[in-house]
Order: sequence, then C-alpha cells, then structure tokens
Amino acid sequence: MPAAQWRVETEAKEVYLTFDDGPIPDVTDFVLDELEHHGAKATFFCLGGNALGHPELMRRIRLEGHTIGHHTHDHTNGWKTSTQDYLREVQRGAVVTGGRLFRPPYGRMTPAQSKAVDRHFDIIMWDVLSKDYDVKLSGEDCLRRVQQYVRPGSIIVFHDSVKAWPRLQEALPATLSWLKAEGYAMRALKERE
Repeated sequence: MPAAQWRVETEAKEVYLTFDDGPIPDVTDFVLDELEHHGAKATFFCLGGNALGHPELMRRIRLEGHTIGHHTHDHTNGWKTSTQDYLREVQRGAVVTGGRLFRPPYGRMTPAQSKAVDRHFDIIMWDVLSKDYDVKLSGEDCLRRVQQYVRPGSIIVFHDSVKAWPRLQEALPATLSWLKAEGYAMRALKERE
C-alpha cells in the first residue's frame, strides 16, 4: 500500500491515537472521558453502520475536538471482497461519517482496491498496534506493546469495540498516563491538503 500513511514524519514528541470500529455506547463514552481527562485528542475510524445507530456519539466526538475517519460501513475485509463491492462499502461508510481519512478493516486491501480508494481518500494505517482485540492478551500486555514500539510520530491503534473492552478499560488509562509522563503530546490526525 504505497499511498498509505503509516506514521507522521516529525521530530516533535507527539503521537496520534486512533480508535477503530465504534462508536459503541459506554465503550466510546469511556474513551472520550479518558481522552478528556488526559488532555488528549484522537482520530476515530468509525463504521458507517455504528455511526448511523449512534448519532449522539458522533456529535460528541466532533464537539470534543477529535477527528472522524471511516472504516467502511460494515467492517468489510478487502481480501475477501470484490473490488466493486469493497468500494461500495467504503463509499457507504464515507457518506455517513464524512471526511477523507480512511482505514481499511484488518489493514487489508488488494492493490486494485488501494489504488481506487487512494483517488478519493487518505489511507491511514499504523506503526503501533495495541492488539486490544486479542482475547489472549491482558490490558497490561497492550500497554507494553505501545511502550515497546512507540516513537515520535507513531500512529497507535486501539478499538472502541465490545470485543476490545475487557482490555481497553485497563490499557487505555495506563497508556495515556504513560505517554503523558514520557512527555508525548497526543494529537488527532488531519486530512492531507
């Protein structure tokens, strides 16, 4: 995926927190509360279906100064979907969430899908994956992954999903506290100009 952004080129001690798969009541509320408590901004890659179902959370994300990107309408796996069907799902998600930032579910798209998506959207990947969705890990394990791989300009992935919730509720506050103690500013991604 040559057109994708994997991190932000910077010498500044700043990182870019991202949350995939929401918005989900209670889980996304918790994330927003923690971000506010730690003075952090983030980017939410929302599923179109979830965004339609929870407009109040979409409003809250925007009102609190975070960036919204999209993540297809129904978490479509590019490797298991025709290019035409995949692009339809990308567009469905974009219509609901708005904006140019896009993250492919599972981080997977075929070369043809990537090329087509890149014509209309900024493809955002990551260089630090918390793995908060992995039921074999603890919240502490997710924190250690961030600590091990983070560097200035890192794009860090968490999930505001029911599946990630058991680990997220421990990992996120600990990660935010650690990043702050290490002197990192936590910022939202911006669309390319």
